[in-house]
Formats: sequence, C-alpha cells, structure tokens
Amino acid sequence: MSNGLRPDLALIAQWIAPGSHVLDLGCGDGALLAHLQSAKRCRGYGVEIEDAQVLACLRAGVDVIQQDIEAGLGMFHAPAFDVVVLSMAIQMTHRTERVLREMSEVGREGIVSLPNFGHWRHAWSILRGRMPVSRELPYAWYDTPNLHMTTVRDFEDFLAGLGLKITARAFLCDGKPVRTAPALRATQAIYRFRRG
Repeated sequence: MSNGLRPDLALIAQWIAPGSHVLDLGCGDGALLAHLQSAKRCRGYGVEIEDAQVLACLRAGVDVIQQDIEAGLGMFHAPAFDVVVLSMAIQMTHRTERVLREMSEVGREGIVSLPNFGHWRHAWSILRGRMPVSRELPYAWYDTPNLHMTTVRDFEDFLAGLGLKITARAFLCDGKPVRTAPALRATQAIYRFRRG
C-alpha cells in the first residue's frame, strides 16, 4: 500500500473499481480523489468545509464543493455515485445517522474509516484515569473535534440498525493489517456497506 496515501486511504482506493464515480465527503486535501483520478480513471467530487483544504484540492486538480456535509447532500440525486467515502471524519459529525443515511441514498455503496475507541491502549489509558491520545485520536479531551467515539462492535451494530449491510471490512494498527482480535488490536476500522 505504498502509493503515498494514508494507510486507510490506500486500502479504500483498492476497494474502488476503475472508472467509478466517487463522492469523497470531508475529503481534506483531495489526496484520495487525486490518486483515484490518476491511477484508476475515476471521476467525482470532494466535499470539504475548510478553506485551506479546498485550495489544496483545487491545486491537486480535484473538483471540490465547499460545504458542511451535515447540511445535507440534497444537491446530489440518488444514486448519483458508485461509491461515497467518509474517511476518518465520522466521529466529528453531529448528525451521524443522517450522514450515513444520505451516503447510502446518493451512492450505490459507502465506505467509512474511523478510529477504534475500543483499542486496548485506549482502554488501558482510561483505566489509568486518563483520556486516550494516539495517532488516530491526537487531541486532548478539552481540544478535540471528536464528538462520537465508537468501538468496532458498536459501529457494526449502528450500521445494522440503519439497515446497511457490511460487504467488506478491514482493520489496521499503525497502518498495518490486523486479522486477530481486531476489536482490541485495531486502531482503525474500514467498512464497505450498501443498503440491505
């Protein structure tokens, strides 16, 4: 997975078929879409709210819409995209259920990556009386944009409750695959899903 992308984005890119129409929510600097455009002839849009990140997308040749994803995806018709991606941002959403429902409406499938709050180091930190700080959760408790922390099992239950069927899942720890006891050993989880 050494294509210059963040490890979760590299894995997500592997799951996306060549020529796909992709919507990347909270796309950051547009690295995933730029890679998909050049390596897989994909087309699509990024949605990003931060000014500096929007400029980075434009510099990378990525079509980007500056908007808060929680304002809704009503500008897109269903299903407008083959894949809708939300990478390492779901924990920052206020209306998480709405975001996932709309992802599944405007796309044939969705892909979400998220930090796993159930990682054993996080549990150990809490047992020691401290909120966890890690590469995936790099903020102090008083300065974090993260609103909703979840574990692997809780997120899977959440998807099921929304009627979304998991079609693939992968787990990473420090950018490397985790196959044994991912609920405790993975720092990141990546899910691919569609309407059940």
